[in-house]
Amino acid sequence: MSSGNSTLHRLTTADEIEAAVGRPAPMITLKEVSALDEGCRTVLARSPIAAFGYRDADGVSRTTFIGGSPGFVRVHSPTRISFAVPGGGAPEGPVSFFFLLPGVGEILRVNGVATARKGAETTVRIEQAYVHCAQAVMRSRLWQPAVRVEPAVTGISGDGPLCRPGIAEFVAAAPFLALSSWDGSGGSDTSPRGDQEAVARILDGRTLVIPDRKGNKRADTLHNLLQDNQLSFAALVPGRSGVLHGRGRCTITDDPALLETMALRGMPPQLALVIEVEDAEVRANDAVTRSRLWTPEAYLDDGPMPSLTAVAAQHLAANSAKSEGGPPALLLKVLGAIPGIDSVMRVVMDRAYRSGLRKEGYDDLGRGPRRRGFRRRRSPDDSGTANPLREVRVVEVRKETPSAVTLVLEDAGSKPRSFDFRPGQFFTLVADVGGRQVRRAYSASCAPGSARLEVTVKRVEGGGFSTHVHQHLRAGDRLWVRGPSGSFHAPPQPPEEVVLIAAGSGVTPMMSMIRTRLADRAAGDRIAMLYSSRDEEEIIFAGELARLEAEQPGRLSVTHVLSRRDGRLDANRVRHWITERAPAEGAHYYLCGPEPLMDTARDVLADLGVPDAQVHQERYSSGADPVTTVTEPQKMIVEDGGRPVGTVTVEPGQTLLDAGLAAGLPMPYSCTVGNCGECMVRLRAGKIAQNEPNCLTPQQKADGYVLTCVGCPLSEVTLDIADH
Repeated sequence: MSSGNSTLHRLTTADEIEAAVGRPAPMITLKEVSALDEGCRTVLARSPIAAFGYRDADGVSRTTFIGGSPGFVRVHSPTRISFAVPGGGAPEGPVSFFFLLPGVGEILRVNGVATARKGAETTVRIEQAYVHCAQAVMRSRLWQPAVRVEPAVTGISGDGPLCRPGIAEFVAAAPFLALSSWDGSGGSDTSPRGDQEAVARILDGRTLVIPDRKGNKRADTLHNLLQDNQLSFAALVPGRSGVLHGRGRCTITDDPALLETMALRGMPPQLALVIEVEDAEVRANDAVTRSRLWTPEAYLDDGPMPSLTAVAAQHLAANSAKSEGGPPALLLKVLGAIPGIDSVMRVVMDRAYRSGLRKEGYDDLGRGPRRRGFRRRRSPDDSGTANPLREVRVVEVRKETPSAVTLVLEDAGSKPRSFDFRPGQFFTLVADVGGRQVRRAYSASCAPGSARLEVTVKRVEGGGFSTHVHQHLRAGDRLWVRGPSGSFHAPPQPPEEVVLIAAGSGVTPMMSMIRTRLADRAAGDRIAMLYSSRDEEEIIFAGELARLEAEQPGRLSVTHVLSRRDGRLDANRVRHWITERAPAEGAHYYLCGPEPLMDTARDVLADLGVPDAQVHQERYSSGADPVTTVTEPQKMIVEDGGRPVGTVTVEPGQTLLDAGLAAGLPMPYSCTVGNCGECMVRLRAGKIAQNEPNCLTPQQKADGYVLTCVGCPLSEVTLDIADH
């Protein structure tokens, strides 16, 4: 411990803990179950986020938040679940969770053991589950994200992890955290802690103190810490998508002088946890960002949230039938069968919670957890826009060339829909890669209107997403898609003649156009395509293009150029090919491929006098993650035509768009990967970094426009969303 805290009285025995906290009533332990029953599975299906505590292969303790959408946990059996774990060491041994339902005070706690890992997916054997009371959520007013003014923090004595940029401010504003501990016999526990204003206080640059106020007397955390004083924690600030991750060693104290500093209306906590912090970091959390926990309008009406009070009562009734000393099981079953009893129990429990909290000194509990105002969302970031994420199932991974595969996808919803788009448009694929959400844009290569969507993915050297697709995706896996997006598409009534110039995977949107037009066998339009590939082996759709050309020779002609054999396409060869075909005056030209070839083709068409309105070009960004050198949170002010809309904190490594959406601001967007320009806004003040290339033109950049989906702030920034 820090030298200034070495004189604190420490509790070192279970008897001392029980003397201070008491023993839990039999009803508390009778609510435990050893497997996931129907009630637990319902909660897991509806919960978009969970706190997760684990230790990696090196024994490092970690707590974080996982999920991002309802049903992120896959339940394979009553005792086996799996889920994706974000970056960090792979879980080994005992693990623990608590699952949150937006607007609900109670939580579901689950403990188990990590048994296997495949890629980012971890499998856990369930050993214990039970419902935890609502006091931590109510104390923190977690579901009431009224605009909170983060308090100014004065200098912190000493040095250490808590002196890092942004840490002290986050601690001062965080009313809620998850705390993970381990016992000496292979058990783990992650429990909630909540308090009004701040749930923890900084004593110096290395020391944090958390009050332990009255609860249900289980005291699992306290008993664990007597056996193993290493712990980890993850703290939340309502309205922010960042999480404070920390770990260290803990001492339990009942020091009167220290407890008195945390008294509420003269009522000190019963104990305090004094943590010598070994590491602390604030960073954006994908699960919090995607869950939109504090954006009620992001939830679609899909029925009420499960009643955790009813789930707890079911567990109590089942266990009471097997044991003595608890309430009669028959009485519990009779009560549970009374119509409307859940609502009555809810009111009774709320009053009991609030009465107990007032006795502890809480005199402003707000409105309590909101239930009716929070509704389940259908996708990780469906904010009511016309273009939400949509869950899909991989039906087939079809190999096209040694470096290209086609993903065949179908709607995974209960009411599958067709995929409607314009030939040439692209979709944004979203997947968990290495436990982190990654998004990439790929053109549809199939015709629109089908129950299945086909996108063709070429493997890119060093490309994390394309490598994941080629090496790990299999039939039955699930992804999310957003779309369609993009203005590169054929019109509803295409011209009589279309000229396509493509290179490499640039053929994919062209294939959608070709398949769509040739499906109408009565049409008389003509399609000519100049297609450059590295060699014959790398010609994507080679067999189908040859077949279609043979079946309809008067409508489709394809000229292949193999760069290893023929050399790269240059201006003279492009010009010769076009003039040899002598397209009609009203022909439209579609270009898709590497920028140098596209620039060459545009120059040739301009020299030939083709109007700009008849030339269409797809511009791809790299799809790389935004790069930023900033390591501390930055403030983002959003305006609409100069009128203030809101202010939000952008966490280190987080995009402007993700921060704005997580805070419920009306940010325009579509593809989210820098390809479509829908998120373009004007930067009124400050500096940002954004990855290149992207779809912004040089003139748009000169005029001060930025893309929020691939931009990160380098300072405090002001954006105007009216100029998009």
